[in-house]
Amino acid sequence: MKRSIGLLFPPGFQALDLMATTVFELANNLSDETHYEVTMLSEHGGPVTSSSGVSVLTEPVARHDYDTLLVAGQMLPGKKPSSPGFIEILRQAGRQARRVASICTGAFLLAEAGLLDGKRATTHWQLARDLQRAYPKLRVEEDRIFINEGKIWTSAGMTACVDLCLAMVESDLGVDLARNIARQLVVYHRRSGGQSQFSALLELEPKSDRIQQALSYAKQHLRKPLSVDELAEAANLSTRQFSRTFRIETGQSPARAVEVLRVEAARAMIESSNHSIDVVARETGFADPERMRRAFLRAFGQPPQAIKRAAREQAAMTASYA
Repeated sequence: MKRSIGLLFPPGFQALDLMATTVFELANNLSDETHYEVTMLSEHGGPVTSSSGVSVLTEPVARHDYDTLLVAGQMLPGKKPSSPGFIEILRQAGRQARRVASICTGAFLLAEAGLLDGKRATTHWQLARDLQRAYPKLRVEEDRIFINEGKIWTSAGMTACVDLCLAMVESDLGVDLARNIARQLVVYHRRSGGQSQFSALLELEPKSDRIQQALSYAKQHLRKPLSVDELAEAANLSTRQFSRTFRIETGQSPARAVEVLRVEAARAMIESSNHSIDVVARETGFADPERMRRAFLRAFGQPPQAIKRAAREQAAMTASYA
């Protein structure tokens, strides 16, 4: 069975979104049959120029019953309304295609077409709150790699399009092929939809090797108490100098940064395993589940149990559409 994939480009699209086509290309190359036929599309056809100046030759949209229609993102979404014709293409696809998906900030285009009303969605973390403000009828979950809401899929920023497309291939053709594609792409077999879009170490952005060394040490030893003295020793600095330098470079106290690392590790463990909340709290260095619960409320606005429940619901939903 050959599935038709349409990749729809808005003006000023992000060239990185072309990565999505490689997943479907490899699905064909690693199989004995052609599973996917990919077509580059735009509203009027012809060359469409990306935000980086790279142009793609496209065909005009002549049908709306694609198996899957993917809409690429733009560097500056929502700055001006899309053309009525472009939005009508998305609305028609929403009625006729088996799946409609957005890559990165393409979620703004799906929202503009009304396809995300009443649904959960994600986009690049940096623009997630802008999407929520502009389209209050949807529920943005900014810390997701991708979200599958029935026939509507949305992905996070940039390279998350690979995770999105790997999940689609896994749903269509099975986990083994998706895993083989991931190997060819030299990526981890796809990140789950609930995995955080960015790491705490990247968010803290330490400037010096010594503070980076202390943070790396902390991440590798989360089960330990991790006092300031211990972190200072890992950085080869005096406790006083370490505390002062740490706050200057990261904007946070060492204790707060360690909590961020623990929360990140705990959430990943909750979403990717069946461990109890008590085990997760112990393995990630929280003194007890209540302390972890308070940290989750500060970080995510919801307790660990709610995140565990959401991960289970997402897994069940993905399985039901497989």
